[in-house]
Amino acid sequence: MSAVDTPLSRRRAGVLLHPTSLPGGAGLGDLGPEAYRFIDFLVASGMTAWQMLPLVPTHGDLSPYQGLSVHAGNPLLINLTLLQEWGWLDGELEAEPENFVDYRLERLKRAHQCFLTNADDGARAEFGDFVRHNEYWLQDYALFQAIRQTQDNRHWLAWPKALRDRDTGALKDTENALAESVDYVRFEQFIFFRQWGFLHEYARQRGVILFGDMPIFVAHDSAEVWAHREYFTLDENGQAEIVAGVPPDYFSETGQRWGNPHYRWDRMQADDFAWWKTRMATQLEMFDWIRVDHFRGFEAYWEIQASEDTAMNGHWVKAPGDELFKSLHKEFDPLPLVAEDLGIITEEVDALRKKYHMPGMKILQFAFGGDSANPYLPHNQSIDSVVYTGTHDNDTTVGWYESLPVETQAHLAEYLGYPTETMPWPMIRSALASVACLAVIPMQDLLALGAAHRMNIPGTSEENWRWRFKWEQLGEDLAPRVNRLVRQYGRIPHQS
Repeated sequence: MSAVDTPLSRRRAGVLLHPTSLPGGAGLGDLGPEAYRFIDFLVASGMTAWQMLPLVPTHGDLSPYQGLSVHAGNPLLINLTLLQEWGWLDGELEAEPENFVDYRLERLKRAHQCFLTNADDGARAEFGDFVRHNEYWLQDYALFQAIRQTQDNRHWLAWPKALRDRDTGALKDTENALAESVDYVRFEQFIFFRQWGFLHEYARQRGVILFGDMPIFVAHDSAEVWAHREYFTLDENGQAEIVAGVPPDYFSETGQRWGNPHYRWDRMQADDFAWWKTRMATQLEMFDWIRVDHFRGFEAYWEIQASEDTAMNGHWVKAPGDELFKSLHKEFDPLPLVAEDLGIITEEVDALRKKYHMPGMKILQFAFGGDSANPYLPHNQSIDSVVYTGTHDNDTTVGWYESLPVETQAHLAEYLGYPTETMPWPMIRSALASVACLAVIPMQDLLALGAAHRMNIPGTSEENWRWRFKWEQLGEDLAPRVNRLVRQYGRIPHQS
């Protein structure tokens, strides 16, 4: 793959699958052998992009969109078998432990002790290089996590005042007292990024783009908000004054109150968006391309007083998106971003996206309501788009189709023109045939799975982010079938 490939460089096709949904591993998928096997499946299918959700460490609900850090990797994605192969973990591994989170973290702590005892000079030097290279975020994150463990994982607002408010003397004393725990967190991140680096190189050698996801907002309970309160709308006690969300629409009569603290854009702009530059640097080291979630919030954002229980009484406030992306483009060239431009999109939002050459998103499940002017219908799509059958927030295409009224199903069959092909294949075919530069198919749709297999139901917190597939679901004919379609619609990058 070319070093300057961007989402608009050439026609491609890809699959949306979070690594936690891979087979193998205790409790959830990880960065081990099954991830390499999945890349091999993509290659066999003619797919050259693997899109995934944010890889950040999560809170207890496992949501990757409310991470404990915008820079760190999720330690639960570390593959334990690879640690054994490196000689950094001993003992038998359980396939299905009772509590997979505690089990994995306990094994990682054991690996740290093994590393301290058994690692050779080369590995120790590599660890030291990693710590120095990532000091700009790792120091705060490691201390944040070490303190959090001593505070029963409570929100940093509930910590002792001196730690909550980052009193210099208290932080120095605490870091000395927790030196071993801080070193462990650094080690945890070292092995995550080491495993990620090997996987990324495997993908690169096979022409597969790794396509990440960057939420616009940051969880209040995160290392970055704790360490950089000056950039967020917080009061002197760290409480949010203004929070993020979206206004009422046909999905919700009261809107969505996400609760993330808003940015103090004036302060960010004053130092030429230094915070955003460090965040983007980390993401561009990890991924070839990045989807920017809730892109419209860079043009104007929905501001809600933290005292409000819903998003109904918010209002729009202009954001300095033009200045931000101008500054980022000076720092990073190219800037291979995709804009999640779903929802209430104005001419100003569309102009900002186009000015910085970001493809937008088109969701086929949104296409069949309304008339022929619906912007998601294939005949209204444009080259500077990424087309999806659905996303991680949607039902699977089979589940969605089965929930439609009979007359809408008939309209769908007439429009798509493949009435003898069972769902979701007419939708997959339509996505691949689209003029959009990139077509991405969720793995659930490639497997023709129903509603029970969706990844997330927005507005709920139970049992999300836990879906996993099994290799036997693929069948021997899936990769050749997909490969034929990808070739038929000109989405093999080296095709003329």
